[in-house]
Amino acid sequence: MLATLTAEQISFFVILIVAFGLLLTERLRNDLVAILIVLSLYVTGVLNAEEALSGFSSEPAIVVAAIFVLSAGLHQTGLSETIGQWIGRLAGNSYARSVAVIMPSVALLSAFTHHLTTTAMMLPVTLNLSRERNIPASRLLMPLAIAASLGTTITIIGAPAFIIASGVLQQAGRPGLGIFSIAPIGLALSVVGTLFMLLLGRSLLPDRGGSEDPVGRFKLDDYFTEVTVLPNSPFLEMTVGEVRADEQNHLNVVGLLRNGRQVRRPLEHWRLRAGDVLLVRTTPDQLVEIRQEQDVELNAVTKYGADTGADNGADDDVADQLVQAVVAPNSELIGRTIGAVDFRRRYGAIVVSMWRRQGWLDRKLAEIDLCPGDVLVLQGDEDALSRVQNDASFLMMVPFQGETRLRRKARVAGVIMLATVLLAAFSILSIEMAAVAGAVAMVLTRCLTSRQAYRAIDARIFVFIAGALPLGAAMQTSGVSDLIAGWLQATVGGFHQTLILLAIFAIVGILTQFMSDAATTAVFAPVALALAQALGHSPEAYVVTVAMAAVASFLTPIGHHGNLLIYGPGRYQFADFVRVGTPITVLVALVVVLLAPLLWRG
Repeated sequence: MLATLTAEQISFFVILIVAFGLLLTERLRNDLVAILIVLSLYVTGVLNAEEALSGFSSEPAIVVAAIFVLSAGLHQTGLSETIGQWIGRLAGNSYARSVAVIMPSVALLSAFTHHLTTTAMMLPVTLNLSRERNIPASRLLMPLAIAASLGTTITIIGAPAFIIASGVLQQAGRPGLGIFSIAPIGLALSVVGTLFMLLLGRSLLPDRGGSEDPVGRFKLDDYFTEVTVLPNSPFLEMTVGEVRADEQNHLNVVGLLRNGRQVRRPLEHWRLRAGDVLLVRTTPDQLVEIRQEQDVELNAVTKYGADTGADNGADDDVADQLVQAVVAPNSELIGRTIGAVDFRRRYGAIVVSMWRRQGWLDRKLAEIDLCPGDVLVLQGDEDALSRVQNDASFLMMVPFQGETRLRRKARVAGVIMLATVLLAAFSILSIEMAAVAGAVAMVLTRCLTSRQAYRAIDARIFVFIAGALPLGAAMQTSGVSDLIAGWLQATVGGFHQTLILLAIFAIVGILTQFMSDAATTAVFAPVALALAQALGHSPEAYVVTVAMAAVASFLTPIGHHGNLLIYGPGRYQFADFVRVGTPITVLVALVVVLLAPLLWRG
């Protein structure tokens, strides 16, 4: 058999085996393996330079990058968080209702955003629900992660595997997949998954309480700061009581300065003027939002921002400008006020806020005496922060744990996402152009900054997809896909189509536990397509089965990154995923192999 292989086919098999070994053992990063694949295919002559690099300008890579930006827009405007809270309120008190609400809702969210984003967004909501309803976290978090993965099978933008599958079909001269072409399968899988968890899965799930949320473990809360009311602020002519009552502000006003003097209590009926300074206790996220807004500003920035490099321009990620410094137990600054230390003169930085474990803060920042363990939120340029870091008066410096939430842009972000989906669904724009247009609209409408947009794109996933795609092209141009399809045809050619699709699902489902969904789809989709053509069956049914197996097989916790997010908080064990995941994977396989041939009839 080896004697019949061409030099190109032998080169391809060697590259494929080495790539498989590197991906399975994780000796090298996936994105680096992808680059090595591109170089190897070119050096061995399997592909020319244009073909080897075609993945970087391909539809899958472009769509994945754009979807990352769109998801970030929903996250940065707080729309995702708001939807998560709605889901939590609808979940009710019983376990059955919680699962019946969480799983379909999460599945629908994951159809349009990355499943990791959805899982991360819903993790604290679900843990809260677990505590308030006295339901063990382990009985809610696994259904959450499974629903997030099943939801990616509703649209082809839900997971890179389906974009790759569509690209493989187009390379073979077939029409690509429409954005909702797989929706009947995805919706059926979401319903079946929910019913399984309600009827059988609940008896298979472990009964363990949740652990501490690892995301928020080191995130402090209840910061004290000063906010200046600017001339165009919506706070003008509002009373302090009205500002306190507005839930959107998240500002607990504990004092008011007018003309540099603290006004007498009670504060509720004092009407605000331009230039007034509010002494407030607030959250980390709201502290960053204050810096991002145009109608209020941190008082220290109003006074000294120009001297310390403080800038809240449209392209700046404000959280990157802030750091936290912890006052050391033996610091020479202990007992001195912030004003007396004069951080601007001494370090070139300004104190915009502070956190104290114990004690009530309701005086001007400049008049507060420093204590051991106080956490100061500082803003300044690189040199200034370096001086602070090298000063023995401070125990350590850590990044500021806050994110911008432009909640007033939430509706805009929602409209942009909806418009993107509709433009692609009705073929007004191609999927890649609709996604790019949506991503650009998110930045132009300032739902997120351009820097946040670039940071939202997972470069490793982008490079990996762009580098793995040429494997599919190489399989076709070298004739390897036809060769493997011929071997498979000789083995399973007499089987019923359902059994053939089940065999394909089983092979891909096992391998995707050790490789990414994108990699397994890029390798096996061309083989499945060639096999379908050789048997006279619909290529779409075979290629979609490969992609479905790649994203919806739950045999182990390492098969999906979302499982790793809930593994610790749910206190799961490896066997828990095998026990629950195996039967649901079998159900998924049956639904896919029965529906796919009905949707694409050869």
